[in-house]
Amino acid sequence: MKQENYIKGMVMIILSAFFFACMNVSVRLAGDLPSVQKSFFRNLVAAFFAVIILAKNHVVPKVQKAYWGPLIMRCTFGTLGILCNYYAIDHLLVADASILNKLSPFFAIIFSFLILKEKITPVQGACVFLAFIGCLFVVKPGFQNTALIPALIGVCGGLGAGIAYTMVRVLGTHGIKGPIIVFYFSVCSCLFVLPYLIFNYVPMTVTQLGTLLMAGLFAAGGQFTITAAYSYAPAGKISIFDYSQIIFATLLGFFLFGEIPDKYSFIGYGLIILASLGMFVYNMRAAKKN
Repeated sequence: MKQENYIKGMVMIILSAFFFACMNVSVRLAGDLPSVQKSFFRNLVAAFFAVIILAKNHVVPKVQKAYWGPLIMRCTFGTLGILCNYYAIDHLLVADASILNKLSPFFAIIFSFLILKEKITPVQGACVFLAFIGCLFVVKPGFQNTALIPALIGVCGGLGAGIAYTMVRVLGTHGIKGPIIVFYFSVCSCLFVLPYLIFNYVPMTVTQLGTLLMAGLFAAGGQFTITAAYSYAPAGKISIFDYSQIIFATLLGFFLFGEIPDKYSFIGYGLIILASLGMFVYNMRAAKKN
C-alpha cells in the first residue's frame, strides 16, 4: 500500500468520525421519534447527494453481477447497523451509544482477516486491544447506568457496521466507486424501512424535521468519507482512527449539553489516543521500509 493512500485513508476516517458524532447529536436533538423514522431521513439525504454526484460525473450506477453479493451484504448489514445504533442513541447516553458503535473497527479487522485474508500484525492487534480497553474505561465496566438490552443492541450495531465496512473494502478494491456504493446503500435502506414508515409515521414539527435533515447531511458526509477511507486503505491499518469519534462526541456533549467526563473517561481518552499514535508510528515506519 502506498504511503499516500494510507494518509488519505487516515484523514478520511477521522473526518467521518467527526461527521458521525455530529449526526448522533442531531439524532438525539430530534426528540421523541421512532428510530426507524429517523434512519429513513438520514438515508434519504445521503441518497439525494449520491444521485447528484453520479449525475454530475455522468456515472451510471452499474455493478457487475460478480459483486452483487458484497453489495447486498453492505446494504443489509449497514441498514441493521444504523437501526441498532439509532435505537441505542434513543435509549442510552449519546456518548455511550457512540462508543458502542465504535466497536465496528474491531469487528471490521476481524472480518477483514476472515474474509479478505488481510494479516493482522501483533502491533496492530495490540493497538486495537488498547483502544478497546480505553472504550471500556469511558463506558465504565458493567454498564451500571444503562439498560442491558439497549447496550446489547448497540453492540449489534457495531457488528453490523463492521461487516458493512468490510464489504466496502471488497467493493472498493475491485473498482466500485464510493458514490455508487453510497447510492445503493442509501436507497436500499430507505426502501427497507419505508413500509414501517407508511403505517407508523409520527408527525413532526418543523424543528424536528430540520434537525433530522441536518443529521442526514452529517450522515452523508460521514458515509462518503468512510467509504473513501476503506477504499484507500485496509481496515487493519486505519480503522483505529475511527475511535476519534469518542473525542468528538465528548466535546459536542460538553458544549451542547454541559456534560463533563469523569476521571475514568479521561483515562480512556488517553489510552485511545496512545493507541492511535502507536498505530500511526508503526504504519509510517512500515511504509518507509517498503
